[in-house]
Amino acid sequence: TTAAEAQAAIDGGVADAIAFGRTFLANPDLPERLRVDAPLNESNPRTWYSQGPEGYIDYPALAEQQAA
Repeated sequence: TTAAEAQAAIDGGVADAIAFGRTFLANPDLPERLRVDAPLNESNPRTWYSQGPEGYIDYPALAEQQAA
């Protein structure tokens, strides 16, 4: 779901709220990314249930990607 799709669903009365659960895993700065229409990191489903930091804190933040 993109920010535009989410807004259209809310504006059209199709939904009262939109959840970005899986998208948030790979994009801890998701609100900022949606606000500036920045590209989203792809999440890695193999790490969704890991016991360590992999897949939770190792995705690059928007500021890191812009600095690179």
